[in-house]
Amino acid sequence: MFRQTKAFSGFSVSDLAAAKEFYGQTLGLDVEEASGALQLKIAGGNPIYVYPKDNHVPATYTMLNFPVDDIDQAVDDLIGKGVKFEHYEGMTDEKGVARGRSQNMGPDIAWFTDPAGNILSVIQGD
Repeated sequence: MFRQTKAFSGFSVSDLAAAKEFYGQTLGLDVEEASGALQLKIAGGNPIYVYPKDNHVPATYTMLNFPVDDIDQAVDDLIGKGVKFEHYEGMTDEKGVARGRSQNMGPDIAWFTDPAGNILSVIQGD
């Protein structure tokens, strides 16, 4: 039924202007405004729909992952742009990176939030 459907994802934010600046300027994504919302243009072709919601509640899970070639460089670059990484006791190092590869527990990953509090990550791709 849905095999040929070009599905897309969407999520809410509390402040569309702040989201546009964050996703466009800080993360460097192509962002288009359409019908009172945003479309994030990502590799692969299908956009991500970002819409304002008055009673927005941030996602409590990682809702968007960005694979990167070098997680340390990505974290350093984002810190330089003012992004603050989450630190989880016993899980992440001083930079906020969970070093799963060195413990055979999955990829290296670091979490941060958008201005609406939604959880995003950079994840070491291979």
